[in-house]
Amino acid sequence: MAHQKHAKITRPDIGHYHRNEWAILGAPCGRIDELVSRLTQHLSAEFRIGYIDADHQAKDPSADSVQEGAFMAYTNKIEYHRWDCKNPPTDFEAKIAFRKLDMLLVNGNHFLGNKQILILDERKFDSLQRKKDRLTDVQLILTTPELDQLPDFLQDHIDGHADIPRLGIEDTKGIASFLQQNQKHIPLKGLVLAGGKSTRMGKDKGELVYHEGQSQRKFVYDLLQGRCDQVYLSCREDQVQELSADFQTLPDKLSGLGPFAAILSAFQSDPNAAWLVVACDLPFVSEQAIDTLIQARNPSMNATAFHNPDSGFPEPLITIWEPRAYPDLLSFLSLGYSCPRKVLINTDVEEIQAENLNWIRNVNTPEELKQAMEEIK
Repeated sequence: MAHQKHAKITRPDIGHYHRNEWAILGAPCGRIDELVSRLTQHLSAEFRIGYIDADHQAKDPSADSVQEGAFMAYTNKIEYHRWDCKNPPTDFEAKIAFRKLDMLLVNGNHFLGNKQILILDERKFDSLQRKKDRLTDVQLILTTPELDQLPDFLQDHIDGHADIPRLGIEDTKGIASFLQQNQKHIPLKGLVLAGGKSTRMGKDKGELVYHEGQSQRKFVYDLLQGRCDQVYLSCREDQVQELSADFQTLPDKLSGLGPFAAILSAFQSDPNAAWLVVACDLPFVSEQAIDTLIQARNPSMNATAFHNPDSGFPEPLITIWEPRAYPDLLSFLSLGYSCPRKVLINTDVEEIQAENLNWIRNVNTPEELKQAMEEIK
């Protein structure tokens, strides 16, 4: 058997820098910059847009914000915040740095992008001849007042070029609409948290029956069916054999971390999906609660969660966690924090109000159970 150096872990579907990156090339940098400026202004109300460019012009060293001898500097510019570093980011650091964006535009004259927008500009034909290997997935061609036809060398290189959409470079609205329509769809999967040991309750909270003779874990599991692309029951390894006959199980990969381990295990299973996480100790959760959360989902945030007025914080265990939250969860763990609520408090979250506060009401003790049963009856 061949030796395997690395564990088989599903990797996030990220390009060179971002899940949704577009390299714009084929024209001088000034023309690309002007186009990017128009697009970011048009799209910024709906999306978080980033841009990668290069500036190779020599500058006055005294104007460099990295002080002499400093490796890194942070400057609060009031209107924005700036980091300056001596070393360029590694490929891995770059992928993490841009994770908060919805879309990343790239100056393709200097950097790669896994999808390309090609501008027809004769001034860059010589450069394109040398760099045509960067044209791996051209999805849009922008014609210019000077040129509206592909040169022969590009027709030979780009398969199916006749079927690629074309727009005029001045058609800001049309180009922005194209980018909007080609936003990557992020599937939504469901995760029912049922792996706790229920120490305070003294019995398995997932087996408690609140509704129509169903165990609570089955009730929540069925609640998510049809609302999510797939639904999993999060459990401990020792529960798998018992539960796998009735549920699609997803056992925790980390021990001793409670719900935090369940969320991380879900992202390890599929880092390209968003996860609707619901604990099985919420007896009043309902179709309306889940539908409210899904309808309010904001993929531009790390998560969408109900605000808990009792704690003043977002409620983490009935929450939609977006793929962009995965690196943050790992970062918090590396700093010694394993509380999902702390991640929500300290990252970008869409907080919504619960029409019925019972939706987010936990039942963890026999006393709370008795009261909940009386109210449900």
